[in-house]
Amino acid sequence: MLSRYYPHTLAAVFTVFFILLGIAPVSREVWIAEVIPVAIVFILLVLSYPKFRFSNLSYTLMAFWLFWHTVGGHYTFANVPFGWVSDLFGFERNHFDRVGHYSVGFYAYPLAEWVVRKRWCGPVLASFLGVFFIMSVAAGYEIIEWWYAVADGGDAGIEFLGSQGDIWDAQKDMLADTLGALTTVGLFWLVRPDRRSPQR
Repeated sequence: MLSRYYPHTLAAVFTVFFILLGIAPVSREVWIAEVIPVAIVFILLVLSYPKFRFSNLSYTLMAFWLFWHTVGGHYTFANVPFGWVSDLFGFERNHFDRVGHYSVGFYAYPLAEWVVRKRWCGPVLASFLGVFFIMSVAAGYEIIEWWYAVADGGDAGIEFLGSQGDIWDAQKDMLADTLGALTTVGLFWLVRPDRRSPQR
């Protein structure tokens, strides 16, 4: 029973979490810009559920990014209280956003699961498709961040960009996305969702 209704429980918990973190964010303007992709992905998952139920592992992987990005939207990514990690590893910047980009790559797993279970292609091509899709999304999002920062021209644009003074921030973010995708494609081969019940 718990396995069957796992997506519903996850969605309910996230909804409450999203509402709570939408209260008094550090910057309402940045929060709106950051939660737009979160809201779009969440709504798409809810609407697609009756037609295609992903495995529980896929929902878990996708939920990680939804929760993480929602926290980043509340505080702005550069200002999330993540200093203990920076201190632990001796980092010079707040890497909360890097973890967020890495978790974007987790969506390679459900994408590979989707096309394989739909029998649109085999697992090898699905793996490549998952990685290349994430790389495309990563590049597109960096362009959107750049456009927003230029259009805003103020502090909100800088906070949304989140480069923290690193001139190679966009490239490192795209690398983090890609590494996340490669990681979960490896997981896809270890836990083949097309050979298991979607409720597992």
